Order: sequence, then structure tokens, then C-alpha cells
Amino acid sequence: MQALKLSRAFTLIEPGPVVLVTTHDGHQPNIMTISWTMVVDFTPVFAITTGSWNHSFSALQKQRECVLAIPAIDMLDTVVGIGTCSGADTDKFATFGLSAVPGKKVKAPLIRECLANIECRVADIVKAHNIVILEGVAAHIDPSRNERRLIHAVGDGTFTADGRHRFDRQRMMATKLPAGL
Repeated sequence: MQALKLSRAFTLIEPGPVVLVTTHDGHQPNIMTISWTMVVDFTPVFAITTGSWNHSFSALQKQRECVLAIPAIDMLDTVVGIGTCSGADTDKFATFGLSAVPGKKVKAPLIRECLANIECRVADIVKAHNIVILEGVAAHIDPSRNERRLIHAVGDGTFTADGRHRFDRQRMMATKLPAGL
């Protein structure tokens, strides 16, 4: 084994899917790119890491809802662009040519160009670690979308995409999976 700088250790486990988080502050929608995501429970409960450094965070705190929009790899440049500008001075929907679609359960919009969207309500904010716990209240997917590979941030400015191979172990894991999956 070769030593790795401890400051780069997070690059080994960061590659969860990158998501676009939409919010609505009561006046206008916004989008932020989040690469730190986690599934907390099958119910479905999710966690993201964000804080006051993101313009959308105040809307997330105040409105207590958002949409996790899940882009595919063909949106990589858009995802990076969204993450490198601020909603304080940029209409990200207009700038990046994205379509805001009204949600069924929340005021934050879905993004039509994304593979999937999950409408969420904020269940908790763990301020000590900037973790936002989200409960999914509705989910949507575009079954006609050809590109389905998700984006994964390595954390050093590089990204990977899901591979084309899928390994099915559902039978082996049947006792551990939720019913009906």
C-alpha cells in the first residue's frame, strides 16, 4: 500500500451522485449543486451537506422544502456551471437553459432536463455539521431519457460516471431489501 495524504482521504468515499437542489424563496427559484449526498433510510430519507455559503440555504431553512434533481452525465458542464456561480446575482434557470416544472407537493421546481426529481421536505438541520435531513414526499423519473449514467464528484475537480455494467444481486440480498423493490 502507498501512503495517501490525509487531506485527500475524502476523495476515496465522496463519489456519491451529484444532485441539483432547487429551492424557492417565495419570490424566485434557485439551484445549487451538491456533491455530498447520502441515503439515510428506505422510507425515503436523504441527507445533504450545505450551509450559509450557498445562497439557496436561507430559502431551504425558511421554506423547509426543496427538490433533489438528479442529472445525468450529459449535463456535467451545466452542473459544474451552476456550482460555480451564485443565485444572488444569477438566474440559473435562464443562464443554463433549464426548464422549471411545478412540483406536486412543494413550491421548489423540478428540472425537466434531469433524469429524475425527488420533492422533499426538511426534517432536520444538524447545524454542527451542516447536514440537512430531507424526507422525500414525491418522486418523478423521465423513462424516455437515453442518458442515465449519474455524475459522481471525486472532490478534486474530476468526475466519474456510472458504468454501463450492472451487477444483479437482488436474490442474494432479498432478506435485506425493502418489500416491493
